[in-house]
Amino acid sequence: MSKNCLFQNLQDSIALKNKVFEDKELTSQIISVGEMLVDTFQKNKKVLWCGNGGSAADAQHLSAELSGRYYFDRPPLFSEALHVNTSYLTAVANDYSYDEIYRRLTIAMGNEGDVLIGMSTSGNSQNIINALQAAKEKGMQTVALIGKDGGKMKGISDFDIIVPSENTPRIQEVHMLIGHSWCEYIEASLF
Repeated sequence: MSKNCLFQNLQDSIALKNKVFEDKELTSQIISVGEMLVDTFQKNKKVLWCGNGGSAADAQHLSAELSGRYYFDRPPLFSEALHVNTSYLTAVANDYSYDEIYRRLTIAMGNEGDVLIGMSTSGNSQNIINALQAAKEKGMQTVALIGKDGGKMKGISDFDIIVPSENTPRIQEVHMLIGHSWCEYIEASLF
């Protein structure tokens, strides 16, 4: 691995972020989701997150920014990543299937007016698709943070935030930038 690879990664990341910024339709969607999230918390509703692998880590990170704090001390917001209970996760995966892990918790925890944000770089994670469908059935608002061409998740959520790249690490970096931007917007709007 050469040093040039390190600089190429930085350049690719910057170029993708610029591409997202210049896409007016995509930035309009990102703004709309930010406004919807503010409205959700103003109504004392909750935001649930789900993802697999690195996207699960990102979902947990962003959820913690909202339930903990982002820039300053303020009251906590109800935000939770659905994978944090490993006993539940392994029991449901074993007793039902891995495809059911997020759907069952969405049914148990979600209520009308809550939000479910599903994160998947490919857009093809069946467990997240099942959760988004269950959320829609419960009257929740849904957001798909996806990459590539959107995969099977495209079109099933209220909002599709599709990062236009085939590169998984670059997609995840943009997902985090978008998520952090929402956290900052929510905190500034509410407090």
